[in-house]
Amino acid sequence: MKSRTRFSLLPFAFCLLAAAAGCRQDMHNQPKYRPLRGTAFFADGSSSRPLPEGTVARGTLEDNAAFFTGKVGNAPVHELPFKVDEALVTRGQERYTIFCTPCHDATGSGRGMVVQRGFKQPPSFHEERLRNAEAGYFFDVMTSGFGAMPDYKMQLAARDRWAVVAYIRALQLSQHAATSDIPGGDPTKAQPAPAQPGAVKH
Repeated sequence: MKSRTRFSLLPFAFCLLAAAAGCRQDMHNQPKYRPLRGTAFFADGSSSRPLPEGTVARGTLEDNAAFFTGKVGNAPVHELPFKVDEALVTRGQERYTIFCTPCHDATGSGRGMVVQRGFKQPPSFHEERLRNAEAGYFFDVMTSGFGAMPDYKMQLAARDRWAVVAYIRALQLSQHAATSDIPGGDPTKAQPAPAQPGAVKH
């Protein structure tokens, strides 16, 4: 019985030997350098190599300080760094509705739903200080955050942040527009729209 058991284990032992022979460390111990590991190969002892001089980041080059920071030097830019049109304001309204109304509400008065539930109230966009603030100030706050407000640079691309700034300006104008700002003159003298015909009754 013992000899039979020994012979029956031989195929299993051969399989183990074959498997062991196939286990090599080549895939584990690869001839490569990992970031931040030292090396004796390069003279400076660093495995991470510096970028060649003049290298330009593809698709992420932020060479326009006014556009990407809202500032020129340390001073916020006064106006948006590109032309404002209806499409931009519409885009800003869409982004504002998604990301800003929970705190600032739809009119920008700072009484959004999360504020009504106990979150710290932000200042109204319609107070004099913010109506006189430069456009770059709003962009910088969205980019870097301010007080209880976190930054939104990951949620909003730079152009979308400017679009929100354009919409904030539209909100401010809507609450403080003069008669001269309204096309056609005095809105109190505007003629009422003609009544729409009702459903025909038979």
